[in-house]
Amino acid sequence: MGAQDLAGRGGGARDNSAHVRTLRNRNIRNGLLFIAPNFIGFLVLILIPVVTLFYTSFTKWSALGEPSFNGLANWRRLFADENFKTATLNTLYYAAVHIPLTLALAFGLAVLLNAKIRGRAFFRTVAFFPYITAIVAVAQVWSMMFDPKSGLINQFLGLFVDDLPGWLSSTSWAMPAVIIVGTWREVGYFMILLLAGLQTIPAELYEAAQVDGANGWQRFWHVTVPCMWPTLFFVTVTLTITSLKILDLTLVMTNGGPGISTLVLAQYVYRVAFERADFGYASTVSLMLFFICLAVTMLQFWINNRRERA
Repeated sequence: MGAQDLAGRGGGARDNSAHVRTLRNRNIRNGLLFIAPNFIGFLVLILIPVVTLFYTSFTKWSALGEPSFNGLANWRRLFADENFKTATLNTLYYAAVHIPLTLALAFGLAVLLNAKIRGRAFFRTVAFFPYITAIVAVAQVWSMMFDPKSGLINQFLGLFVDDLPGWLSSTSWAMPAVIIVGTWREVGYFMILLLAGLQTIPAELYEAAQVDGANGWQRFWHVTVPCMWPTLFFVTVTLTITSLKILDLTLVMTNGGPGISTLVLAQYVYRVAFERADFGYASTVSLMLFFICLAVTMLQFWINNRRERA
């Protein structure tokens, strides 16, 4: 009887173990099926193009035949290319002005629209609306507004000053005009992100600071800003990457002109690839743009880590 019980228990244990293995294998299979679309998308849309881009940067290829390996010729050409240097400086100029301006305006609007004011839902929608408007339509409307002779902006400025800027027809004013439009369009989007962060700050912190005698500015600086740092860091990194990849506004509003005063790196890649059919060199410029984005982002993470350890 005891031997039969032991045999029965042993058989039951084996059956239970087999059942557990079957369930585990089924769960693994189902999990793999769930992640397969994402993995395939990553493989086809990201990994393979990046590997191909890296290889193509060491070749001479017009897309009509087989790419021919040319070693470091594209990279030597890159560092001697004056157009590339100008495009890099223009890109950094756009980012250096656009990032702090957009961040400051978005944060200010977020703080303002986080307060209990009448109609704040309406104002949030109005602020976000430019971001969901088609970029081509935005660029064309602003181009008409920036017209030196008939544009609304110069007509308004003419009420106060005589020396009016040439805006998109001026090498000095074209990039500021693009920055104005880019900032106007993106402020609402980043305002929403910052507004979401503001709403996670416990009200008790403000109440405690007020009890301690802190005024409005002190509550903002010692409560709001520290609590918002993770969100501010995320927004800054995102804004940096989008600024360094700027293309659509300059392409529609100025096409890189006048001259090459608003030529940015992404548009230079487009010109080299599709206007000159030099895909090998275009791949090299694309990789350099990637390295610039990576370097700036890593610098931001390094600064953030130092701040957290301080």
